[in-house]
Amino acid sequence: MKLVIVKDYNDMSKQAAKLIAEEVTRNPKTVLGLATGGTPVGMYRELVSLHQQDGVDFSQAQSFNLDEYVGLPSLHPQSYRTYMNENLFAHINLPAEKTHVPQGDAEDLEAECKRYEQAIAQAGGIDIQVLGIGNNGHIGFNEPGSTKDTTTRVVALTQSTMEANARYFDSIQEVPTQAVSMGIQTILGAKKIILLASGEAKAQAVSQMLEGELTADVPASLLQLHPDVTVIVDEEAASALSAKLRS
Repeated sequence: MKLVIVKDYNDMSKQAAKLIAEEVTRNPKTVLGLATGGTPVGMYRELVSLHQQDGVDFSQAQSFNLDEYVGLPSLHPQSYRTYMNENLFAHINLPAEKTHVPQGDAEDLEAECKRYEQAIAQAGGIDIQVLGIGNNGHIGFNEPGSTKDTTTRVVALTQSTMEANARYFDSIQEVPTQAVSMGIQTILGAKKIILLASGEAKAQAVSQMLEGELTADVPASLLQLHPDVTVIVDEEAASALSAKLRS
């Protein structure tokens, strides 16, 4: 994995947006794998700026999001579809019909998971996948214990993940207990992966991902199996790494 250590969150966001923009410019029909949460907000802000000010064109691209909460309709204020509309889709020229987010309120969730996998395959697979990392080492909503052969499925969220996401809801009681998430196998199927991490709270997870053993107990460590991963972290997120890696 290629490690890029930058000064702060803003630098991380700019570096990530630059890589995405370069990919879309090189291949206008890029299939983007997108993430939600606090970490990529700055990257999306930078991408909007690159589109509006520099003319980066998303009109032929398409996107697939990592996950969605089970039970939330797409118009719910805390759904990941709403998040994506507010932070990116409404501000760039990516056609709405080419933006894909799992349907968390589907009547048949198992069928929805299969449909989502098939849609990714029909698109030719994901060209560049953006990931964050949870404090417990999760990627997407692949919690500790997720194995490398997992595909899109319904997952149970851990208490720590629910607590981390409670800030987006009025109370932790409102946080859904399950999500539809791409699996590790699906993520590893992307041609390129960019993982972003910012802040001291992510330092231990980043260290375990990069320098720990390859284990399902730290799902992000399974990215060691992929041939093209760029990890962009700020100095605080890199603070637990060995001097050898930081040099």
